[in-house]
Amino acid sequence: MADGADAAEMTIPPCPITGAPARRCVERLDAAFLTLLWRYSGRVDVGKLLLPAGTFRLWESPTGLIFFDPPVAGDEAFYRAFYGEIAAHDKLAGPETERLEFRRAAAHVPDGAHVLDVGCGHGGFRAYVPNATYTGLDPNFSAEDPTGAILDETVEAHAARLGPVYDVACAFQVIEHVADPLGFAKALAACVKPGGLVLIGTPLWPSPNTTIPNFVINAPPHHLTWWTTGALETLARTLGCRPEAVHEIGMDRHDSLIHWMAKVTPVRCRDRFFRQTWPWVAALAVSYRIGSLLDRWLPVPKRTRPNALLLVARKAS
Repeated sequence: MADGADAAEMTIPPCPITGAPARRCVERLDAAFLTLLWRYSGRVDVGKLLLPAGTFRLWESPTGLIFFDPPVAGDEAFYRAFYGEIAAHDKLAGPETERLEFRRAAAHVPDGAHVLDVGCGHGGFRAYVPNATYTGLDPNFSAEDPTGAILDETVEAHAARLGPVYDVACAFQVIEHVADPLGFAKALAACVKPGGLVLIGTPLWPSPNTTIPNFVINAPPHHLTWWTTGALETLARTLGCRPEAVHEIGMDRHDSLIHWMAKVTPVRCRDRFFRQTWPWVAALAVSYRIGSLLDRWLPVPKRTRPNALLLVARKAS
């Protein structure tokens, strides 16, 4: 929590979903420290993005959503550098990707459905819905798709151009990266026919992912929001949709390093997640070193703690 002097200077921001005032400030985070964390643990220079903000604060809204203010999102240069460093697109949405989230989502897609996959990377989800007509949106990777099914277009532009033409519109692990999650979700829903489905996958809060100290993946310019079941259900209702389910998703191959880091970290985050102290910096280094070794030697258990959520919401007819 913020101290008294800091609290007196704060302007309470609105919840990104409902616009209601945030319930509490979880912690204050110095942009210079966060920039150093990204440089040494993420191997990416984010100074031009983060330093102008000076200070970030992590807030909790009445919905349970955790969000950063200001919401400074990564640009194309950031994601090219960071995802290239960790081979993220091949792991998350490559043609041979194996994801529990995709499997659970595919169970909601009927044969013959027209499916839109926003922020699709290389289109890994299409292999899970072979009997659907698949369209992907990803300005960064459309040129690399030989089928022409992945378009160089934002969801906002796509919705404005075509309107509600899809039976299912989905976005897997995308909404947490955008500065305006409600605007993004509205555009996603605008692509869906009345009675169709909106599927949104997000990181879960709290989860193994959020127990690791000084873990920059959880911070700007990467993750700007952390989600709960209640927050996703509120989002669905705000869109004029009926939430049919929020599935908890366990960890699989692309989460394997996070699984082991969360298991071995000597410091477990509870009410604070970033500290500019040597014990916390050392804890991150230790968990990464030991976790990397275990990740080489051991498979991810078949059952793990949930680390993500999948919203299934039905658009009003």
